[in-house]
Amino acid sequence: MGLNTENARTLRKLAVVAVAMFGFGFALVPFYKKICEVTGLNDLQKADTVVNTQVDASRTVVLELDANTRNELPWAFRPTERSVKVHPGQLVQITYEVRNDSDEAVTGQAIPSYGPRLAEQYFRKLDCFCFAKQELKPREVRRMPVTFVVHPDLPSDVATVTLSYTFFRVEGPTKPAAARTDIGARPAS
Repeated sequence: MGLNTENARTLRKLAVVAVAMFGFGFALVPFYKKICEVTGLNDLQKADTVVNTQVDASRTVVLELDANTRNELPWAFRPTERSVKVHPGQLVQITYEVRNDSDEAVTGQAIPSYGPRLAEQYFRKLDCFCFAKQELKPREVRRMPVTFVVHPDLPSDVATVTLSYTFFRVEGPTKPAAARTDIGARPAS
């Protein structure tokens, strides 16, 4: 009988400890919030207003977009917007659209050019259709993104940059494009 009484007493002590630990956990929440408020760490009021400090919001650069084809490439190629305004340091995505007007599959490769020429060294592309050959099936239409940042060190006297892509007809195997959005005919799987 002494063993059962001792077990019951131990069980009650453990229950009290468990309830106390549970209550202590709840008590820590307002305590943690107060510490964060006083120290400025993990400011919960400012958490929804994250600001990229690398963006030069005091400056705007006009990016003019251009598209061309060469070597009898039977494609219609154009930017979906003629120009965009960007702040240096801002992450930007633009889109080009290409359409194969022929009745056969055709492979092309895009080569970028910049005006003024010095702008090229301040352009950082993270994703571009120009990184790989593009094969379009007959009558296929495709939207192709370009994701980039104009580096904040772009000289301040450069207010307009022209980004031009020229597609050339090429032969050979294609590498799969990392990110593409087909809006017309689907390539064969």
